[in-house]
Amino acid sequence: MLPPRDPDRILKARGAAHRPAGRFEPYQAVREPDGWDSPADETLLRTEVTAETPRRIITRNGSPDVPFDRSVNPYRGCEHGCIYCFARPTHAFLGLSPGLDFETRITAKPDAPRLLEAEIGRPGYAVAPIAFGTNTDPYQPVESRLGIMRGCLQVLRDWNHPLSIVTRGRTILRDLDLIGAMAARGQVFVGVSLTTLDAGLARQMEPRAPTPAIRLGMIRALADAGVRVRVMLSPMIPALTDHEIESLLAAARDAGAATASMIPIRLPHEVAPLFRDWLARHHPGRAAHVMSRIQAMRGGRDNDPRFGHRMRGEGPEAELMHQRFRLARRRLGYDRESPPLDASRFAPPPRAGDQLALF
Repeated sequence: MLPPRDPDRILKARGAAHRPAGRFEPYQAVREPDGWDSPADETLLRTEVTAETPRRIITRNGSPDVPFDRSVNPYRGCEHGCIYCFARPTHAFLGLSPGLDFETRITAKPDAPRLLEAEIGRPGYAVAPIAFGTNTDPYQPVESRLGIMRGCLQVLRDWNHPLSIVTRGRTILRDLDLIGAMAARGQVFVGVSLTTLDAGLARQMEPRAPTPAIRLGMIRALADAGVRVRVMLSPMIPALTDHEIESLLAAARDAGAATASMIPIRLPHEVAPLFRDWLARHHPGRAAHVMSRIQAMRGGRDNDPRFGHRMRGEGPEAELMHQRFRLARRRLGYDRESPPLDASRFAPPPRAGDQLALF
């Protein structure tokens, strides 16, 4: 059970309403009213950003469920505050809450570009696409001020290193000069997450993310710049957003998306109670029905973490959702897959004093 809402904080445009302890904490703090609470003492809960200097920036993985073996995340936590975000439980490793802490206590890695260049420049480094945005959004609001992602892009452009980006942040358009140049060399593609066309619902689910209309504009601007764009219907929520599968794909295709993917909602660890609480607050009449249909895709549970199942779900409910997606994708003329990114040009950038090439 989640603790009561913090009476001393005004929660403006936040996904979670509580700060439950992470799964590794031995104690749960519970506020008890003492009769002295005053509305005049309430303060707006603001975002805090702290800096971290890791020893390495590239994370490796061997998961059979994802098509990449390395990734970079310039930030921990995400101010977009999407209530369903599967990355929320990672804040528990920091001793912070996957609830409000995840969206209000952000850790930035300002040394990421320097560390990235050091790692890809090591002898014996084997080039392969680096994935950005696999955990938290590299173009969340603070990126417009810190520019860490832009610094990483400049490094990869200089080295001709391929990459992929997943985002819903409009700040990506600031970097169209770099992304467009790399796209012309076949070294980048971008995935834009689009979960609903209903601006009101998006405001509830993803309180500080750009509106659906802005995201469609992002797809259009990226496509116009020659960038190959994948629209990502992730997550798709039964009985809440799944009726929009066909309209989402049609809108994204009209905007210029070339490929499409979909993942049914998954609720690992602390995400499940946070999502249940959100449903009870915003959609009480649908809450039980939504959760029953989610469980129908997850073997009767809120979440199924098994490899091969967590990204797809199982049973008739999941299969019908995927079948609708496949039929609409084919009817709208989407490509099944993107061509592989080009890693053949990877090389150290020329330095001052280097001998010039003859050809």
